[in-house]
Amino acid sequence: MSHPLEIPDIRHRAAVLGSPITHSRSPILHNAGYEALGMDDWEYSRIECTAEQLPEIVGGAGAEFAGFSVTMPAKFAALEFADEVTDRARQIGSANTLVRTAGGWRADNTDCDGITGALGELLGDRLAGTRHALVIGGGGTARPALWALAQAGITDITVINRSDRSAELAPLLEPAGVEFRFAGFDSDLLAASRAAEVIVSTVPSAAVVGHEQALAHAPILDVIYEPWPTPLTVAAAANGHLTVGGHVMLAHQAYGQFEQFTGRSAPREAMRRALEASLR
Repeated sequence: MSHPLEIPDIRHRAAVLGSPITHSRSPILHNAGYEALGMDDWEYSRIECTAEQLPEIVGGAGAEFAGFSVTMPAKFAALEFADEVTDRARQIGSANTLVRTAGGWRADNTDCDGITGALGELLGDRLAGTRHALVIGGGGTARPALWALAQAGITDITVINRSDRSAELAPLLEPAGVEFRFAGFDSDLLAASRAAEVIVSTVPSAAVVGHEQALAHAPILDVIYEPWPTPLTVAAAANGHLTVGGHVMLAHQAYGQFEQFTGRSAPREAMRRALEASLR
């Protein structure tokens, strides 16, 4: 038996890559999972990593590294670097997960699991019958959100964004039979919000300043979790709508990563408790 003061022999590692990375709460989630399962020989850390640095960092990682979570600005580089790519990561066009395999590295995108899990907590059984969604933003975070909405059976999506990215997003949505349209912030946001059964905001709070009241007329998933609540979700709650924050998405996207890295079922309750405690 180990002496109680001995440091565990770390034989397996994982880490989150991104820049800046000091704010990431992924280590809280994953390390809580290891602790809950008694996995004393596992450790999860943060590594500062730009898109340009990713090939060198991942390619030079020791055999003890089982996988990497990837955040901005390296998600596109992760997809390009991988030896193998899951169908959903390819369709979404970016990867937030790199898993070591016998043949190299496999890229996946569990951000869509995060969106699906958060929408499930927001809407419950109503998600299955939801058909009309409003997505705020058209960038990197919007892509897994749109993919997840399409997979959930959403058939009509309005995307509010400062620029029209129809050409970029058509290959993501049209094969799923989704009708979608772009609208600028100078359009009738109130009408778009009232027509939606659910809203997903994928942009910083500063991007919707002055538009919160017009956009707050349906249940909202806001991917921001710090600071929380956001002005948009405060406005929606005042209108009687349920809201859910990005910490819920963060937790749900981490469960799949944990399982791909370790081969064990994620202890979801323990991971979620640790995350929520850190936010309090």
